Amino acid sequence: MPDAASAPAVRATIGDSEFDRDTAVVRRAPGVYDIDLSAGWTIINAVNGGYLLAVLGRALADALPHSDPFTVSAHYLTASRPGPAVVRTEVVRTGRTLSTGQASLFQQEEDGTEVERIRVLASYGDLDALPDDVRTTAEPPTLPPAAQCFGPEDGPAPVDGSSAIADRLMLKLDPATLGWALGAPSGRGEMRAWFGLADGRDADPLSLLLAVDALPPTAFELGLKGWVPTVELTVHIRCRPAPGPLRVSITTRNLAGGFLEEDAEVWDEAGRLVAQSRQLARVRLG
Repeated sequence: MPDAASAPAVRATIGDSEFDRDTAVVRRAPGVYDIDLSAGWTIINAVNGGYLLAVLGRALADALPHSDPFTVSAHYLTASRPGPAVVRTEVVRTGRTLSTGQASLFQQEEDGTEVERIRVLASYGDLDALPDDVRTTAEPPTLPPAAQCFGPEDGPAPVDGSSAIADRLMLKLDPATLGWALGAPSGRGEMRAWFGLADGRDADPLSLLLAVDALPPTAFELGLKGWVPTVELTVHIRCRPAPGPLRVSITTRNLAGGFLEEDAEVWDEAGRLVAQSRQLARVRLG
């Protein structure tokens, strides 16, 4: 697990952290929410897809009678940019244990045209009401201690503004998945890392939506470079995470036709599989 030296001196708390402030939505009318997308969660000029998912997830948590995301499926239609945005939600169905809703995020172009950036369909419930029975063959990834892993701070100084999100994460990558950074990608399509928020805020269901999409693309370990935009991302939240850092493992088994899939697992300090995801992403070949 990460060493004490990697922890912030003063820890932020759930509900009072930069992540909470930057994903907060303001209800303008029933089902309509305003937000100013923060530039702090960008890679180059693009807003991170996991951060966007958390924004829409927070709006749906307010719009639906249940507060915990169980499954969230998102289609990324156009690239989001920092600045004003509006989220519109619709309640599709409400039930005793699950409620389903959809949400879309819109931004205005310079000519005033409103453009849909991302559309989500999600089911929400109560994670604390789930039974304790677990039957699984899944095993958490084996990672070296964080002191033996590497983060963005261990590499060359980045170009200003190239990856603002890195300053907001505690990310320590397994050296076995860092060949791409040394010019010798393994070809295995794997990424593994210790993950947390830089201000020490513990994970909750909404921040798990960020965690599944916060590591470098597995395409890097396949020898590819450049932006790997998400086309579709589905996340399953399996239980409320225990306090402490998370272990994230992402794999790609098939790149074909300029698209690849990424399967992610997120494990908490208690050794529980707390989130799973699959996404389809586009890669630029050649």
